[in-house]
Amino acid sequence: MPAALEQLPQQLWNGVSVGAVYALIALGYTMVYGIIGLINFAHGDVFMLGLFISLSYLTLLGMATTLHGWQLVIVLPAVFLATMLTTGTINVVIDRVAYRPLRHAFRLAPLITAIGVSFMLENLTLIWKGPAPIAYPDVFPSVDILREWFGMDSLLFITTKDLLVLAGTIPLMIGLQYFVTRTRWGKAMRATAQDKDTALSMGIDVEKTIVLTFFIGGALAGAAGIIQGLYYNIGMWWMGYQAGLRAFTAAVLGGIGSIGGAALGGFLLGLLQSVGPALLLTGIGVPSPFQLKDVVTFAVLVLVLIFRPGGLLGSGGSEKV
Repeated sequence: MPAALEQLPQQLWNGVSVGAVYALIALGYTMVYGIIGLINFAHGDVFMLGLFISLSYLTLLGMATTLHGWQLVIVLPAVFLATMLTTGTINVVIDRVAYRPLRHAFRLAPLITAIGVSFMLENLTLIWKGPAPIAYPDVFPSVDILREWFGMDSLLFITTKDLLVLAGTIPLMIGLQYFVTRTRWGKAMRATAQDKDTALSMGIDVEKTIVLTFFIGGALAGAAGIIQGLYYNIGMWWMGYQAGLRAFTAAVLGGIGSIGGAALGGFLLGLLQSVGPALLLTGIGVPSPFQLKDVVTFAVLVLVLIFRPGGLLGSGGSEKV
């Protein structure tokens, strides 16, 4: 069997794991865009803060070691919740301080402000944590499930950390979809996304809806940050830029402004980055193909935008939550 095909099952699984994190970050981009039409470039840095804030909580609790038993059941969910509440609040503060005063300004003004906020967060984190990569403690035990639990000798390498990624991301995506489609506040968000003036005339508090949108988006970014730390055990002050760019790409790929599109785009992006180099570049003899994964990813994105500018689940017009 060719080496590229032997790698395919593992790369598919890797793509799903990576794509789940991209999808979680992309949801924050697409929600804010759907409500107020803003591309919040600081969102990736809120994700980065989620990693470092969760690390601070673990250190404060004296749990910066491998967790077992009741610690996994109580401490880890508590840190998840505390991190999401913190990053959600930070995102709301960013909106109140930087974006709200520019709500009715020329559209370029809040976009430039978002870029400025991104640089501010990165540099504040640089001062806080320093320029060197930070080791994130290996608090979640990593076990090869197929070999250790089932005694299977397989080409596929599935660990407990892979399951953690899916267990931490998929319920949040399902919960968000339920919230947006089935709850009163979710209906208010959809109404505001469709027409803010009409929603206001119907008695919907548009500003509170925007605050809730930023809070949920920030909370999801924080959850993605702690999952990233638990999975890769490393954090860098500049990681928000890279992850944010890819998550924004995922949102555009799926259909910016669409929750389903953001989730689909995240998983597709993860698969493209994992499977694309393994099959396409390895097959034609390209050395170090995974160093060119972004080339494959953005080439596909360009093609999608040429032939379907609204994204895969978009209509080509103004997309809404």
